[in-house]
Amino acid sequence: MPSGQRDTAVSIPLTPTRSDLYWRRIFNKYDKDNDGRISYVELKNIIESREYDHDLPDNVVDKIMSLADSDNSGYLDFQEFVAMMHNPDLKAVFGHFVARYIHSIIPNRGPVDTTAQTRSKTYFTYSDGTYEEEYSCWPPAICMIFISLVEIIFFVYDAVHGNTQANGPIAQIFIYNPHKRQEAWRFLTYMLVHVGVVHLLVNLLVQLFLGVPLEMVHRWWRVVLVYLAGVAAGSLATSLTDPKVYLAGASGGVYALIAAHIATIIMNWSEMEFAIIQLLVFLLLAAVDIGTAVYDRYWRHVAQNIGYVAHLAGAIAGLLVGIGVLRNLEKRKWERRLWWAAILLYFTLMIAGVLANIFWTERFVI
Repeated sequence: MPSGQRDTAVSIPLTPTRSDLYWRRIFNKYDKDNDGRISYVELKNIIESREYDHDLPDNVVDKIMSLADSDNSGYLDFQEFVAMMHNPDLKAVFGHFVARYIHSIIPNRGPVDTTAQTRSKTYFTYSDGTYEEEYSCWPPAICMIFISLVEIIFFVYDAVHGNTQANGPIAQIFIYNPHKRQEAWRFLTYMLVHVGVVHLLVNLLVQLFLGVPLEMVHRWWRVVLVYLAGVAAGSLATSLTDPKVYLAGASGGVYALIAAHIATIIMNWSEMEFAIIQLLVFLLLAAVDIGTAVYDRYWRHVAQNIGYVAHLAGAIAGLLVGIGVLRNLEKRKWERRLWWAAILLYFTLMIAGVLANIFWTERFVI
């Protein structure tokens, strides 16, 4: 093998997806001579488009080209370009393209010290200082995806058996049933069954397009805590305020995520990208979900014994728990006092709800 060439090639699996359009647009932007290839000079322009304080040394660009140019042609074709963008060893260099969607949802973090432990592993040493990763793909954000898949599978199974209104065989096991309050798991598992396609789709949209990015920034366990806090609050509130109704759907958890994120938008308004658009989108989703629920119950007279108090309770839980659990990208002294107050209030309400369910027996005479 000629001197200076690597003895191993980086192999990144590439499957055609809608993201190809995004990468093609980026590829064409830097392919200045429109020959369908990225040259050495064009590659250097891509890297330096991040507005480094200093030009990269040529040996660093050589190393990047060597890793990405799998056929040793001296140029990068489109597939090599996309593979380069997904190369974990080059995440610190090209991660800003992947991060754009995350940045549009999550407020920008203020300047902090970047240490070797918080940076992605890479073969390159150069001064960065202007770019900090606000997200992480490891561990992968799969919790909201997993929950969504379970919800889809359960819904399809019941639909195959002829029912999409939370009366199928799966729904009967997991739905919150006021006649079976002693089966405590139902206070959480009702989130896995849904009343109708629209109800399911709205929840899936929020879980995937808001929940997954939140996982990538705040870590999966924080987002799941907020989500489950909303689910639990929704069932407890429904059991107390409307003790004769059933409860189905993930709206308690979904509204917890929406409320927590709306609070983040408002508190970080000047630091958010497209803050007003995000606010309107999530308010529109909430309006569609609640509007559909009200229409089904009071106009179509569908699922008249299904409760929707969980929406409000989930939103309140999201505000209270989200303040303390989701990572604060810019900490202030007064926020720590607010955090303790919010957590204390949440647990006070939850304990009161549990005790009422146990001891206020006359409330649940059906």
